[in-house]
Amino acid sequence: MKLQQLRYLCEVARRDLNVSAAAESLYTSQPGVSKQIRQLESELGLHIFTRSGKHLTEITPAGRDIIKAAERILSEVENIRRLAEEHTGHDRGSLSIATTHTQARYALPPVIQAFRKKYPSVSLHMHQGTPMQISELASNRTVDFAIATEALELFEDLVMLPCYRWNRCIVVPTGHVLEKARPLTLKAIAAHPIVTYVFGFTGRSQLDQAFAAKGLTPQVVFTATDADVIKTYVRLGLGVGIIANMAYNKKIDQDLTALDAGHLFEPSVTRIGFKRGSVLRDYMYDFIELFAPHLTRARVDEAARLKTRTERDRLFDKVRLPCY
Repeated sequence: MKLQQLRYLCEVARRDLNVSAAAESLYTSQPGVSKQIRQLESELGLHIFTRSGKHLTEITPAGRDIIKAAERILSEVENIRRLAEEHTGHDRGSLSIATTHTQARYALPPVIQAFRKKYPSVSLHMHQGTPMQISELASNRTVDFAIATEALELFEDLVMLPCYRWNRCIVVPTGHVLEKARPLTLKAIAAHPIVTYVFGFTGRSQLDQAFAAKGLTPQVVFTATDADVIKTYVRLGLGVGIIANMAYNKKIDQDLTALDAGHLFEPSVTRIGFKRGSVLRDYMYDFIELFAPHLTRARVDEAARLKTRTERDRLFDKVRLPCY
């Protein structure tokens, strides 16, 4: 049994039994992956996958158990590698992050800048995607950290820690009738076409819940994952925009007016997370603390020892999270 075979096995499972896609992601050939999996099955004396001709169709019950064990083994192999790197070069290595556009564009730049100044020999890699993609990348250790706000149920195998609270603003072209709304209400906003985030992104669920609680059905005419794109279409007159406060910049967005909507929506919490059981290198702890100063090494380690998100949230009940 070889580690390479276990990597192939787990990657095929992650790729919905698409051997070609697994081979491409592993920078190898499809026949090579198929051959190694068959050799592993022959050595174990059982089938990990059922087949129809040359195609894998299903994971067998025994295969599910074997894949889970293989994932644990590969996770420990990664931990050993990190421990060795920490002893041979504590300020060298790589750090990869998966997050949404809003975090990458507005929240992370000063953190990245400070981190690069402290660790110039650590290479940084950022992946942007949906909450589903972010959770998968962190779960299979393609990235070290996931940073997300929405769909936390997808992150059950990650240690997700609260970083900061944020809320929304309404952006309209300067001179728009909503500027005169006193007070600004959801009913007044719902009277106009709305341009906002795709469902599942950047606190969108909180937005929908707020309108539903008032018995309102907003006319969402355009959605995007990128706040800059949303502002572009507000400028074109498609509707009023609802975006994260941090995505509005007075200097850049001089032709738009931001109307505070903090009284209309419940605040959202952005979290940073890593695979449960991971060994974090020193510079990884430092990155977390740069992003969320209350997440000291001691607190991160304490949270990692807890088994459920409810227990971890309790740990931070009395911590006053910063607000954007």
